[in-house]
Amino acid sequence: MKELRGRWKIVEMEQWDQDYIDLVEPGYISFGSDQRGEFVFGTVQGFLDCRYSGKGQPLKAEFSWDGSSEYDPVSGRGWVEVTGKDQIYGMLYFHLGDESWFKAIKE
Repeated sequence: MKELRGRWKIVEMEQWDQDYIDLVEPGYISFGSDQRGEFVFGTVQGFLDCRYSGKGQPLKAEFSWDGSSEYDPVSGRGWVEVTGKDQIYGMLYFHLGDESWFKAIKE
């Protein structure tokens, strides 16, 4: 789990370009030591409830999330896995809405 702990800069997403990802502040996803985390990109902010797996390689986390997009409530689920030193890849799903893969690097 400690390989995921910390803040990761979102550097690419399937559905949104970098200008949107960094619209309000630089897009990121972060993981804490208490099965919690958060992400921000564009006008979307979410709070994570994480479950970790993969004692060997690769380390993975699955999560549910809730938050807001342009002041409207949104929620969903997602997952990430460590793909290299200081790199992660994952999927973010909006409940009854969009989905997108993303790539991030350790800040």
